[in-house]
Amino acid sequence: MTALGFLYPGHSAEDDYPRVEQLLASDIRLDVVHTDIGEDAHRVDALLRMGSAEQLASGIEELRLTGAEAVVWACTGAGFVYGWEGAHDQVRSLAQAAGMPASSTSFAFVHAMRELGVRRVAVGATYPDDVAELFAQFLRAGGADVVAVRGAGVATAAQVATWGEKELFALAREADHADAEAVLLPDTALHTASHLPALEEALGKPVLTANQVTVWEALRLTDRRVNAPALGTLFTREPIVQV
Repeated sequence: MTALGFLYPGHSAEDDYPRVEQLLASDIRLDVVHTDIGEDAHRVDALLRMGSAEQLASGIEELRLTGAEAVVWACTGAGFVYGWEGAHDQVRSLAQAAGMPASSTSFAFVHAMRELGVRRVAVGATYPDDVAELFAQFLRAGGADVVAVRGAGVATAAQVATWGEKELFALAREADHADAEAVLLPDTALHTASHLPALEEALGKPVLTANQVTVWEALRLTDRRVNAPALGTLFTREPIVQV
């Protein structure tokens, strides 16, 4: 049994995780521990507070009790708002405090792109335009060529959590670009776990979503690889050898 831990702010789309656990169909347990979301707002100041060391520390002891072997900060916005170096500091602090390998959803997107061997991507973000652009800057710092950014302007995670299949697919289609090798949907408040193959079929290319890459990142930290076609191309491709 491999136990994976996730620090998740508040309550929005955390039900994606038991769904993913079911779709993995393996000896893998996903344990979600909730941190205090603070002010639920897709604003830079609120996201910086949400991702502070103090906020993350609030869930670490409970996480340890699950027996997790690795932890991922399951919040994209409250990671990339710190910038490339600041997000590294955030993850290092989390690993030190938790006493286990750690990462974040923001880095999961970068690592997942490298896994698939894609560089040119389009972003479909639920966030306002200024926050969406910060994610694009983060991806560029990680080596991506962001060819298009679509911000939906949703103010809170609670609002995003109410989105269904119609809104999800509309965002993905609006974000897509002919030059993009993959489409990225960066919000862990967005329910996507049940729609990944259909999204990829609709767009004709890999689609990377926040909760999907977050789980994949935790598996990567524990050197586990699972073939799970229901979770999209990311969970079926052989790894790209970096040279």
